[in-house]
Amino acid sequence: MAASATPAGKPRQPSISQLRAFAAVAEQLHFRDAAAAIGMSQPALSGAVAALEEALGVQLLERTTRKVLLSPAGERLAIRARRVLEAVGELLEEAEAARAPFTGVLRLGVIPTVAPYLLPTVLRLVHDRYPRLDFQVHEEQTASLLDGLAHGRLDLLLLAVPLGAPGVVEMPLFDEDFVLVTPRDHWLGGRDDIPREALKQLDLLLLDEGHCLRDQALDICREAGRTEGAPMTTSAAGLSTLVQLVAGGLGVTLLPRTALRVETARNDHLATGDFADPAPARRIALARRAGAARTEEFEAFAEALREALRPLPVRVAGRSA
Repeated sequence: MAASATPAGKPRQPSISQLRAFAAVAEQLHFRDAAAAIGMSQPALSGAVAALEEALGVQLLERTTRKVLLSPAGERLAIRARRVLEAVGELLEEAEAARAPFTGVLRLGVIPTVAPYLLPTVLRLVHDRYPRLDFQVHEEQTASLLDGLAHGRLDLLLLAVPLGAPGVVEMPLFDEDFVLVTPRDHWLGGRDDIPREALKQLDLLLLDEGHCLRDQALDICREAGRTEGAPMTTSAAGLSTLVQLVAGGLGVTLLPRTALRVETARNDHLATGDFADPAPARRIALARRAGAARTEEFEAFAEALREALRPLPVRVAGRSA
């Protein structure tokens, strides 16, 4: 049989239906039985096999009036055809799984000043509601998280906003107040009406550069009228260390309210104070790429997380637009 070639001189690409028809005949060695097995009419089946032979330029079958035999080439190519059809089946199964929400991998990036305090709630939600989700967590600072989101290394971010990053959509979760953490005998410890102006001259301890919480604290201090020359120490890489420095009498610091129980509950050398309304606060949100393929899924996840966060000392946001 002469080959039917493309302009480049190569055999034409076979279709899936042609391979399916040939694989059925190769298994049944009977056109009528093969047609019944795959729900195709016998003439259509015969035409598909003939078209495959023409496309490949190879005789696949030896036809007689009483039986069908595979040619030597047909025996070899039947094995390949079955493998191709199995691979196509796997592709369709994977696509079906991808269409199902909350399956497959979801890579969440989270900042260090959120991770220890919110992840228990997040992980509990995922375990209880989304058991088929392959949930992966990456703790990094904001700049690294945004880079990971932009380049597809991460799917969602859990961090403080606003970000002001192009191509990023913020899904607000909640607002939380900052609390002043002081040594036990500090004059502001235990108060619930601390004016922001009190921050002007306090020995304030902050996180190292790169932490968004440091920047937020500095913004609060500037709003309170704190000058650049006021005492300020930057000597901690994490909130736990920061709190220990306060307990040692080196100064005071600001903690988000969600971190308060974890960081201060067992330390008798600390006191806390609340600011007068309106207290300085931060907003925590999920962030995704604009136009993300899983936008509806991510929005549903944000809404479920808002409900799960209600028992925490925060003001839960409404559904994002």
